[in-house]
Amino acid sequence: MRSLLLAMVGLGLGACAQLEPRPDLPFDGGAPPGNDTVLDRTVIAAETAHPGQSGFHLVSDGREAFVVRWHTARIAERSLDVQTYIWHADTTGLALAAQLLDAADRGVRVRLLVDDMDARAKNTSFAALHAHPHIDVRLFNPFASRDGTFAFIFEGIGSFNRINRRMHNKSWIADNRLAMVGGRNLGDEYFGASEAVNFEDLDFAMAGPVVQDVSASFDRFWNAEQTYPIDVLDPDSVSEENLLKLRHTLTAASAEAASGWYAEALRGSDTIQRLFGGDWTLEWSGEYRFVSDDPAKATGTLGEDASEVGKVLFPAMLGAASELFVISPYFVPGEKGADALIGVAQAETHVRVLTNSLAANDVAAVHGGYASQRKNLLAGGIELFEIKPTGGVQVQSSLKGSSGAALHTKAMIIDGERLFVGSYNLDPRSTSLNCEQGVLVESPVLAKQLEAIFDHMASGERAWTVRLEDKDLTWTDGTETHDSDPHASAGRKFKAWFARAFGLESQL
Repeated sequence: MRSLLLAMVGLGLGACAQLEPRPDLPFDGGAPPGNDTVLDRTVIAAETAHPGQSGFHLVSDGREAFVVRWHTARIAERSLDVQTYIWHADTTGLALAAQLLDAADRGVRVRLLVDDMDARAKNTSFAALHAHPHIDVRLFNPFASRDGTFAFIFEGIGSFNRINRRMHNKSWIADNRLAMVGGRNLGDEYFGASEAVNFEDLDFAMAGPVVQDVSASFDRFWNAEQTYPIDVLDPDSVSEENLLKLRHTLTAASAEAASGWYAEALRGSDTIQRLFGGDWTLEWSGEYRFVSDDPAKATGTLGEDASEVGKVLFPAMLGAASELFVISPYFVPGEKGADALIGVAQAETHVRVLTNSLAANDVAAVHGGYASQRKNLLAGGIELFEIKPTGGVQVQSSLKGSSGAALHTKAMIIDGERLFVGSYNLDPRSTSLNCEQGVLVESPVLAKQLEAIFDHMASGERAWTVRLEDKDLTWTDGTETHDSDPHASAGRKFKAWFARAFGLESQL
């Protein structure tokens, strides 16, 4: 009876919670780059030697990815802009928040733009940060209700067409001189710090004119009608009292950071030592394109051709002449996409795809959308590799996703000369529902580096090679062979079958 009553109350809250239009706000842009900060001086010296080009550095190691963010927050003197889909309140997430608060205390302007699918559960903490005079927090496509599980569920049901569309972009911009973009959210499993399963992920750290492109995209989302200042949604939680409480939490997180594994990583990071010395390893290219979806994509009013990332990426993929290597943790090409990839392969282009196995995929339903095309892809000449779950243990799965999948990198290599790194999966959700971004760069050196990453992850130690033998699928790592999805439970197989049987592809 009590549960029924709570459900009825939640239903009422969900029905009443309607997001009001955002009030009109003046345009708020990022601070332009200058000449007098440490990052200004470091980057200007490198830019001068490479006029008209931008510098790129692949960051595949999770500890290095944390250290670059942590250190640039420490040395920033003018601005820090952070855009993310997920921000966990765990060891690394809190340590980064502590550095941003310290930066704000120094007078650095900090702007935090977080998708509300994750941020709502941490509403009080984000509101507390907004109480700082140098920190602004805005939430993308927010829930009207700010707490309560039932309110969350029923508002999601009542406003499904809106709530189902999210901002998946990830950017970290320091002093408008250095930017990081890619697939990495902010939390332990993205930085190799989780005691459970950690993600294989990838960032581009960048300097030069491309940073202004990333900054312009950030400003576009920051000022979009779909983005709300948190004090509009919950003014009562934006208080000095909440900020003081959060300070105590973040002070403890900073103390742990000073003695934790990432402090050791900071001391031993070749990247940071080179950054200190103004000799950071960057590959410079004048042929690049940063692309980001229109935030209005989240309204569902832009039509079928709403993916700006897809408009850049698909022609590049289909134009591959010698090789196309794809890394996509959620790989749901559909019949049309599979046919297109097969067409590339049959034009004597070497096509390889690396994705999660069913046992490693944190959304088993997504695997169902991929599995329906697996035989067609193999018969069409495409090589398939499926990542093993880290440590050989099946990853915890849910319908909406969890923090356990072994692969989170979204990248590709085209003809050994161009590469893409971003937030974009090759699936219907990235194409039609979520806002995404990424960078396409022409650089044989970087393409070779990414190919080495691909080969390492696709090796028998890390992945199974999927083959089609007498019309049946097999999985092998060179040591043992399986005739069904390896290490996947019956329940997980049922979820994948259910998604395939009931045509859930468009939501995956």
